[in-house]
Amino acid sequence: MKRPDDHGLSRRSFLKKSSLVLGLAGAVEIPAEAPAVRPARPADAKPMNLALLGFGPWGREIASTLERLPEVHLAAVSDPYDVMLRRVGRSYPEARTETDYRVLLDDPAIDGVIIATPTHTHRQLAVDALQAGKHVYCEAPLAHTIDDARAIARAAAAAEGQIFQSGLQYRSDPQYRSVFGFIRSGAVGRATMVRGQWHAKESWRRASPNREREREQNWRLDADLSPGLLGEIGIHQLDVAAWFLGARPVSATGFGQIMLWDDGRTVPDTVQAVLAFPDGTRHVYDATLASSFDGRYELFFGSDSTIMLRDSKGWMFKEVDAPVLGWEVYARKDTFYKEKGIALVANATKLEALGQDPAADDPNAQTPLWHALKAFHDNFTYGPFPPAAGPQEGFEATVVALKANEAVLAGGGITISEADLAVG
Repeated sequence: MKRPDDHGLSRRSFLKKSSLVLGLAGAVEIPAEAPAVRPARPADAKPMNLALLGFGPWGREIASTLERLPEVHLAAVSDPYDVMLRRVGRSYPEARTETDYRVLLDDPAIDGVIIATPTHTHRQLAVDALQAGKHVYCEAPLAHTIDDARAIARAAAAAEGQIFQSGLQYRSDPQYRSVFGFIRSGAVGRATMVRGQWHAKESWRRASPNREREREQNWRLDADLSPGLLGEIGIHQLDVAAWFLGARPVSATGFGQIMLWDDGRTVPDTVQAVLAFPDGTRHVYDATLASSFDGRYELFFGSDSTIMLRDSKGWMFKEVDAPVLGWEVYARKDTFYKEKGIALVANATKLEALGQDPAADDPNAQTPLWHALKAFHDNFTYGPFPPAAGPQEGFEATVVALKANEAVLAGGGITISEADLAVG
């Protein structure tokens, strides 16, 4: 099956046409996938008027991020819980508020919607918004079942001229897009395995004085509604592995258990999964709510080098028998215990790269969410063109995450078939 991120090129053709711009001092500078040439923003271009559906913790994070995008206007917010709408009124007094999202879909002034409601509610909202002619940004995973995700992907495919972007944020992030080109150029040699993790000590449980509202808020703890840690969190890292390797896994083996939060939930708080790819490469992944040690990262092991992505930064660790590339002699190197990593810096000048502290957050860096929402706006202004994370990518990533979660709940191995991954 042809992968959308290959843009119709075979792997051999892709490798021949890929190129790297290598900095000669400070750090390696590697470009993102070449974007389509965009004209200058028209002087009379109007802001993109967006309606945000859902004002829970992640909805509020989205609203806060939109404030850093002056070309975007948060015109309205819908949430069925009136307490949330009162919060909207305090934080965003100019935004219209509605308990019924369908009222906003009937408003011709609304250009698009962002769906940030619980995963199991996405299907109806996304399909309704697409049928109303709105552009749609839908958080990942697309849905909590494959059938619902497929229905969303089909509706998006049928919505000609409309933008549908799934919330696979890393596909729009410059650092990840740069490392994508680096890995796919063959710089790591033969890919041998992938490792990833996400660790955070938090319960996922939310308190409420209202019992009904408490059940609604804690849908992530109910296995009938929740895709679990692999669906709600792991989907992003599982998708990065598939994206970088240019393939989708053919099987998943998983294990899950409740190690700390034994409070009546039916979703494991600690999971492990192994995803197998057609060429034999395996992705070993674990996530836990019981410990925050060692945070989140991804490692891509190859015969010539290994690349680590951590906190939106990247490093390459070369093997001693790897070919000499030349530029690494001058590149900035950061020490990790007994290893030295060559810094891979996207969109930075050499002087900026020289001054970076590998352990410090870059105060000027934007979040992956910002880049994803910026991409949604740019598509509205200059497009429509196929998003980096469109309905096909969103659907396939959702299927893989749901199948991995199924393996975790079953405590064994399952197959991921072509039929599973077909929108049909």
